[in-house]
Amino acid sequence: MKIGKNMSWRLKLGLILVLTSIILYIILYFVFHELHHQLFLLGIDLAFVPLEVLFVVLLIETAIGEREKRVMLEKMNMVIGTFFSEVGSELLTRITSYDPDTDKIRNYLLVNANWSSDDYQSAIAEIENFDYTLKISGDEVSSLEFLESNKEFLMQKRKFLLGLLENPNLLEHETFTDLLRAVFHLTEELESRPDLTNLSRPDYIHLSGDTKRVYSILIYEWLRYMEYLQENYPYLFSLAVRKNPFDPEASVEIRG
Repeated sequence: MKIGKNMSWRLKLGLILVLTSIILYIILYFVFHELHHQLFLLGIDLAFVPLEVLFVVLLIETAIGEREKRVMLEKMNMVIGTFFSEVGSELLTRITSYDPDTDKIRNYLLVNANWSSDDYQSAIAEIENFDYTLKISGDEVSSLEFLESNKEFLMQKRKFLLGLLENPNLLEHETFTDLLRAVFHLTEELESRPDLTNLSRPDYIHLSGDTKRVYSILIYEWLRYMEYLQENYPYLFSLAVRKNPFDPEASVEIRG
């Protein structure tokens, strides 16, 4: 029904434009009495119609494509923001507090309002080349507490993560999709082990590798998201800076 209405609207518009052209040519004929000359000009106009259509179609298609791209990017970043609000920021805080090597990259992650695109690129280059040495073993009480705490946290967010994986807006964002898969995989690995206290050493090493995979991609996506917020939503960026998981002095409360 809706398609029929749209076609009817287009048909009416087309008829009106055609009739308008005919009327204008009739008026010109009666004014100037130059039928041969008018037919010649009409032929020239018709000869250029395909080119005019081509230019109009290309311009319209480009404009529509850019608009759709912006809309998709906006929706995608809204989803990414939801992820960090629900899971990402908390998970970063948990892993950062356990990782003894965070101090080695901390200075590259103290994002502030004065950062430029070059600062973000430098930080990304640093974390991409960083050798994460996160170690989890059954011999340390802190390791077991870390695993148990993360297991409980991620299991609570399982439905949320599944919902994000089903979101079609994320298909164009390869690295963030990889992050979701890595987080969900870690969730499944932890959930599949009822007792984390009696695992073999290779199994602890395996869980350590799964956690490091999440950690490295998570930091990368966090930096990209912070750059997006700084460019587009300064008020959201301000809050994110005050909650920076890599800043030991970070405080949500604004201090004088």
